[in-house]
Amino acid sequence: MTVSAFILAATDATTEVANQGPVEKIVDKFGLHWSLFISQLVAFLIVCFLLKKFAYGPVMEMLEQRKQRIEDGEAKLLEIEKQLEESEAQKAALLEKANIDAKRMITEARDSVTALSEQKAQEAVAQAQTILNKAQEAARAERAAMAAELKQEFGRLVVATTSQVVGKELNAADQKRINDEAVSSLS
Repeated sequence: MTVSAFILAATDATTEVANQGPVEKIVDKFGLHWSLFISQLVAFLIVCFLLKKFAYGPVMEMLEQRKQRIEDGEAKLLEIEKQLEESEAQKAALLEKANIDAKRMITEARDSVTALSEQKAQEAVAQAQTILNKAQEAARAERAAMAAELKQEFGRLVVATTSQVVGKELNAADQKRINDEAVSSLS
């Protein structure tokens, strides 16, 4: 083939291309063959179907399961947060109640101690008064006993002195009379 034949063939191709529509020009330019295109399209559709069924489908199912687990986890998290808030509120209420009970118990204990100390103080005062009364009574009894003993001793001394001054022994009646006179002069 010579150059002129090659040019002639190129010119014929350009005139054919000039007479074709835009789709035909693109098909010629890219070398599209319909029989190969349709077979490749069928193979592509078969591959897409197989990928969807065996690869894309299980992956999407797994992603959906993960999505569901994440949603369940978030729901549980919200529920746990709600329960935590409720338990915090219950704890605060219990602490408040415990504080109120503790304050009440402290007040009751303080009042009880005050009442008990007052009662013990009154009992101590009563015991002291009883002891004081017994001591005064014992002192009076001892004073009375000493006074009686003193009167006897005084009467004996008066009788002894009188018998020495008179110089004679006094009989029992005289001694009694002198003792009575001496005691009455003391009282």
